[in-house]
Amino acid sequence: MTVLKKLANETKVLMRSVPAILVALLVTATIAMNLLANKSIHTGLDWLALDCGLIFSWVIFLVMDIVTKRFGVKAANTLTIIALLVNILVAMLFLASSYIPGEWSQSYVEGSEGVINGALDLTFRSSWFVILGSSVAFVVSAIVNNILNHLIYKAFKKDNFVAFSISSYASTFIGQFLDNLLFALIVSLNFFGWSIVQCLTCAVTGAVCELLCEVVFSPLGYRFVRRMEKDGVGQAYLDLIGRKVEEKAQ
Repeated sequence: MTVLKKLANETKVLMRSVPAILVALLVTATIAMNLLANKSIHTGLDWLALDCGLIFSWVIFLVMDIVTKRFGVKAANTLTIIALLVNILVAMLFLASSYIPGEWSQSYVEGSEGVINGALDLTFRSSWFVILGSSVAFVVSAIVNNILNHLIYKAFKKDNFVAFSISSYASTFIGQFLDNLLFALIVSLNFFGWSIVQCLTCAVTGAVCELLCEVVFSPLGYRFVRRMEKDGVGQAYLDLIGRKVEEKAQ
């Protein structure tokens, strides 16, 4: 019970310390990514398959890089779990809303009202395997990203933009590749009829696309981290972690 109380207190302080904009971006991007994963992208190539979830997935990894840099791996992993739990809650609310009798505004097309309305309900209802696949892929890839980002950054032994950017690029590419691959193998391969080649190409090309977004926005992420450091944002959590480290050392 003591351990649980300490964990609860640490999480409470963390949620008070992390800027609200980062938490909002993380949760929103997680929900949107999993919802848009239902829509595939027509690439014109049989061997290449992508889904629209990649539009938001890079935001998650950029936020995780910022949080890891300022608050540490454990904090980033904790926020990952919280975002996942919120996503599951929202998925359940979407599920409930899809069973409420009513008509979507987009369904008012003469002769197709029932088909369109049912299709929209099914989109927000989401199949259990999509939620399962996205949840597993999200948690595993985010934790791998957070750990790699921290380890690569430490290897530079310098606190500058080069260290921040390279650690972010490397961890993002590997994390995104793993995210895409796990989702494709769990969901797309078994339920959407993708081939192994399509799963692999989706994982690689998706990771490349998301990495390009990371390259474009990483300077903004770096400036955000520096601003937090300058303003002492999250110092209460860092002090708490510092005290724990000192206690262990004693």
